[in-house]
Amino acid sequence: MPSLTVFFLSLVQSPNPSLTFSVKTHDRVYYMVAPSPEAMRIWMDVIVTGAEGYTQFMVGPSCLSGVSRHGSSSAYSALRSTPRNQLRKRGADHLHEPSTLRRVAMDPFSQLIFVISVTSFLIFQWLFHKGSPWVSKRISPGFLSLSDKQKVEWNSRTVSTFHAILVGIFCLCILLFDDAVNEDPVWGDPTLVKINVAITTGYLISDLLLIFYYWKAIGDKFFVIHHVAALYAYYYVLGQGMLPYFANFRLLAEFSTPCVNQRWFFEVLGYPKTSRPNMANGIAMAAVFFMVRIAVMPVYYTRMYGVYGTEAFYLVPWGGRVAWICSSICLDIMNIMWMHKIARGCYKVLRSARQSNAAKPQENGKTD
Repeated sequence: MPSLTVFFLSLVQSPNPSLTFSVKTHDRVYYMVAPSPEAMRIWMDVIVTGAEGYTQFMVGPSCLSGVSRHGSSSAYSALRSTPRNQLRKRGADHLHEPSTLRRVAMDPFSQLIFVISVTSFLIFQWLFHKGSPWVSKRISPGFLSLSDKQKVEWNSRTVSTFHAILVGIFCLCILLFDDAVNEDPVWGDPTLVKINVAITTGYLISDLLLIFYYWKAIGDKFFVIHHVAALYAYYYVLGQGMLPYFANFRLLAEFSTPCVNQRWFFEVLGYPKTSRPNMANGIAMAAVFFMVRIAVMPVYYTRMYGVYGTEAFYLVPWGGRVAWICSSICLDIMNIMWMHKIARGCYKVLRSARQSNAAKPQENGKTD
């Protein structure tokens, strides 16, 4: 180890970026994650002292200048006296240098996340083109009488329902049982959240491509904005492991998707709006949509406010803060607009059903 450089940095693959640093030698770069800030300083002292001792007593004075220039104790003292957010920025800048990017390879977990995203994309594409038509023809004979545009939207909504159930259950399990994410909403261990977000990322990219390709059938500018905003935010979750609690919390909204899609299925199959299945689904849709998208807003933004201004908050880069805050506001504005439409529709159906029942003759031949 004739020359050594130590950097504090936030690795995109690190489970705890604020306690991550790298040790660069001539042969390779070693990335280390300390269990605490105190342990990180001890490790740094040991590494730098050992490197200086090696170059001074084993290699010779001629190599000492290289270590003094890169990894000396004086340099480490300067690093130790620098605020952590500045160290983080220096490390991030170093990480994005072309020479560093060439040396840094994806760790096995990042490769797994990439594979999950690609697999998710391919599975949802297969479900749209093959799986949904095959199942729908056998479950609902009315599928065969639909127009081509209706079949496109039918398949799209079937895939959407499958994704919502899968991701929603996974999300709820994380929210209830993943203590690391709940205790540290900004930098908690994002392992399970990354897997769930990777599945959603594959679905969003798949659905976005289908929206553009079948724009005349399922094109919707609000869905495009929704997908793009979500993908922008998920980039920071998957890339840097930040904000796992908030990313997972947003996925609770998927629980409302099956009821919304089922309403469309009833409508296209010719079920009257005042039929019992349609009314029951409409009430469930309004109730679930309100609970998982509107009622949880105070909880979400209270947690966000509690994090604001803390050390963990300032360790999030500006791009991550913009993705987090702006995408949340945009998505919730659309949720409020959709809730307003759902509430109006539900009210109209219930009122028309009441009027219809009132107009029916009773057993004695009179009306109510």
